[in-house]
Amino acid sequence: MSAVMERPAPAADAAVRTIPAKIRERAEDDPARVCMREKRFGIWQDITWEDYWEHVLLVGHALTDLGVEPGDRVAIHSENRPEWLFADVGTNAIRAITMGLYPTNPAPEVAYLLNDSSSKVLIAEDQEQVDKVLEVEADCPALETIVFLEPRGVRDYDHPKLMSWEDFLERGRVHREQHPELIDRRMSEAEAGDIATLIYTSGTTGPPKGAMLTAGNIEFAVHVLVREGGIYSPPASPDDVALSYLPLCHVAERAATTWTNAEAGVTIHFAESIETVQANLAEVQPTLFFAVPRIWEKMQASIFIKMNAASPLKKAVYRGGMALATRIGDDMVANGGNHTAKTRLLYGLGYPFLFRALRDRIGLRKVRAAGSGAAAIAPEVLKFFFGIGVPIYEIYGMTENSAVATVNKPGRVKLGTVGEPQPGCEVKLDEQTGEILTRHPGTFAGYWNKPDKTAETLDDEGWLHTGDVGEWVDGTHLKIVDRLKDIIITAGGKNISPSEIENSIKTSPFIKEVVIIGDGKPYLTALVGIEYESVGDWAQRRKLPYTTYRDLSEKPEVLKLVQDAIKETNERFARVENVRKFRMMPKELDHEDGELTATQKVKRASMHEMFAHLVDDMYGGGTEYPGGDMSEVHASARAPVPDDSQEVS
Repeated sequence: MSAVMERPAPAADAAVRTIPAKIRERAEDDPARVCMREKRFGIWQDITWEDYWEHVLLVGHALTDLGVEPGDRVAIHSENRPEWLFADVGTNAIRAITMGLYPTNPAPEVAYLLNDSSSKVLIAEDQEQVDKVLEVEADCPALETIVFLEPRGVRDYDHPKLMSWEDFLERGRVHREQHPELIDRRMSEAEAGDIATLIYTSGTTGPPKGAMLTAGNIEFAVHVLVREGGIYSPPASPDDVALSYLPLCHVAERAATTWTNAEAGVTIHFAESIETVQANLAEVQPTLFFAVPRIWEKMQASIFIKMNAASPLKKAVYRGGMALATRIGDDMVANGGNHTAKTRLLYGLGYPFLFRALRDRIGLRKVRAAGSGAAAIAPEVLKFFFGIGVPIYEIYGMTENSAVATVNKPGRVKLGTVGEPQPGCEVKLDEQTGEILTRHPGTFAGYWNKPDKTAETLDDEGWLHTGDVGEWVDGTHLKIVDRLKDIIITAGGKNISPSEIENSIKTSPFIKEVVIIGDGKPYLTALVGIEYESVGDWAQRRKLPYTTYRDLSEKPEVLKLVQDAIKETNERFARVENVRKFRMMPKELDHEDGELTATQKVKRASMHEMFAHLVDDMYGGGTEYPGGDMSEVHASARAPVPDDSQEVS
């Protein structure tokens, strides 16, 4: 079955308005209007469209002076900040290609990405990122220049490839005086087929691959996601305010920040760091907010923690308000996300007592449109936010289709689905495997220097094979079943989607990670990681002493918390989908240890390898460890725990 939206999409070979062209137009039309803000020394600093375009010009000229030609690659290794956008757009203005690295990428991954892309220039944020590249610079022959943004700790480094941001911009000024028409000429030569950016996949099943997005791909995505309201509905406008905090090297944040800012004129505020997102939200009170499921889950868990520590009166108000929120959420979900007379009345009752203060505290009091994407989210989480007055609409897409596939629209929400196909997007399911296929002008140009991988993903008819298994709900809305490679086939031949079970268990505020095991096994088991902050707060209020993450997770009382959460999920699923045993992960999963991707997705193969002894234990086997030098992680992970406390009847 396929579904095709009736509204036409821009032709792939149509004249393209690049992101730099959009920035230039805004700088010419409204130069003094604020387009972004960053916090320095505790104060939000304004940056106007004129400032933005001026920096784009200087970056473009500086890169040209350093020998960057159209088609060359420029890498950016930084947290979200204005310079990320200056570098990104300035690179595209001279028809060169940007490649973003995650701030958490360790040195070996930095080397791989720089070498795979053959990046000529790297713009690194601070000493931490500079140290990473200097560690591997000798093994990166294409890298000629390293520009650092923050001089602290780096200004005294003596290395021929190092250059400060100030010196870099000064080179741009000098070059601009000598070649004033360069940027206009380069931009006038832009074509829809120009590769604008390499966005590397998360690498859950192998080395990351650089997805090539063209200027035409991006223009189509901007048309659908911003102009047509594919991210936020109604569409974004210059009156809107947003917070940028997810990594800009990911397609979702590129769409929510760079593309939305350029096309709609939304004022972007840059979070100080990922750790300060909650505080920055409360300060900024954005009207638009996009988050991955982990952020929504953590926000819900933080509400739970604060309410548990509140006074008896506040707890009573919270319980009463949540009773109203549950009824509001149920009714809105039953009505496609629309308010009814009943829900408006209930919300009006709860707003002055709880909802207003709660939304203000979490920074979502002014939010008029919110989105969730990049991974599956439990329906219970969405229903919670619907109930307190923050409707979240799931969007589905991936790097390879420029984040354009499906979306739940206000008034047509079907909880548990990722919505209807976006305008101009064809979606169908493979008849044999149920794999989701998409086709539209935003489909990527292929993987950088990997024609074999491109051929596996993009067929001769232009269909993108997403690797996700789906099914249609009521013939209109798409439901994601799971990743094709993650589907579990038990020893009894039953096909099971682990992510649905995992997400259900993770609705508990005490649980952060769950990995379901069971491929080729007689029953399902789980590796579980606790939400350290939530469980720590819970333990302290009960005067339950603990020292470390491992110590806390092995407490019988904590094991009971996990057992109860799994039992609750088991009641929602068929017997064959029930988790029969679980073991606790002895540490928090980490990107640098190879357990998570840079986008915080669990690498299942790493889980099976690292915790093989725990998996064997759940199925009655034993594990021999190669070599005699055990790491602290493995040694602690095999610490004995009571079997009956980690079995679920």
